[in-house]
Amino acid sequence: MMLRNLAFAFASLLLSAFSAMAQDGGLPVSQCQAIAQNLPHAQFASFRPSGVQLTQSGTKRSLAEREEVKITFVGHSTYFIETPEGIGIATDYSGVYQPYRTPDVVTMNHAHSTHYTLNPDPAIRHVLHGWSDVPGEKADIHEMIGDVYIRNVVTDIRTWSGGIEQNGNSIFIFEVAGLCIGHLGHLHFELNEAQYTEIGRLDVLMVPVDGGLTMGAQSMSRVVQRLRSSLILPMHRFGPPLETFLAMFDGKFDIAYAKQQTITVSMRSLPKKPTILVPQGL
Repeated sequence: MMLRNLAFAFASLLLSAFSAMAQDGGLPVSQCQAIAQNLPHAQFASFRPSGVQLTQSGTKRSLAEREEVKITFVGHSTYFIETPEGIGIATDYSGVYQPYRTPDVVTMNHAHSTHYTLNPDPAIRHVLHGWSDVPGEKADIHEMIGDVYIRNVVTDIRTWSGGIEQNGNSIFIFEVAGLCIGHLGHLHFELNEAQYTEIGRLDVLMVPVDGGLTMGAQSMSRVVQRLRSSLILPMHRFGPPLETFLAMFDGKFDIAYAKQQTITVSMRSLPKKPTILVPQGL
C-alpha cells in the first residue's frame, strides 16, 4: 500500500510539473517514461473495487471527474479519446469512422488507406502522421495540445509487395491526467528492447486483434503481456474470432465487456488486475 501511495504521489508531482511546463509553452518530460524508470515495481492499482468504472458526467464536475478521460470505440482502429479539458483525439483516422464531433487532433498510420487520409476535414486543427515523407527519416512527434502530451514510437511495417517500409507505423502515446494511453497502430512486428524502453509505462493499451493482418494472436499476446497495461482495449478485429485472442491469456488477465459505449477511466479507477475490456461495437 505504501508503494502504491508513493507511486500515486510521484505521478501527482509529475502531473503538476507537466501542467506548469505546458503553461510556459515548453514540452514536458514524458511522465510515462519517468515513472517506468523510477518506479519499476509500482503499479497504479485501483483505489476502488476491481473493475473499470463506467460513469456518465453530471452538470457539475467533481474533482474525480476532472481527472477522467473518456474513450469511445468508433470503428476499425479508431478510438475517440476526450481529455478532461475537452480535447478530442481520433486515432488511426481515415475519415470513414467519425466520432460524434469533429476531433481536435487526429493520428494516422501508413500501412493501409483505412488508417489514414491525405484529405482530412479542414476543421481538424492537428493532423499527426505516424510516418515521414522523407525516405529513411522517422516521424518525430512531441506535441503539447491542451492538457495532453502526444508522442510517438516508430515501428516498421510490411509492404504489399512483401518488403519492409522502415518506420511506417507509429505507436502513439497520449499522456493526460496522469494516465499513459498507448495505441499500437498497425503493428506488424514484435517490439525490441529499445522500443519497449522508449514506450515506458502504458496504463491503457489499444491493440489490434485481427489474428494476422497485423501480427498473429500469439505474437500480439506476447507484446500485450510484456507491456502489462492495466486496461487493454481491442480494435481492428478481422479473421479469427475474438475469443482466439482472449484465450492466449489463460487467466493472466481478467476479461470484461463494456456495458456502455463510452468508457470513463482515471488513474484512480484502473483495475487492480490487468483487464481486457471489449468495447461496444467491436
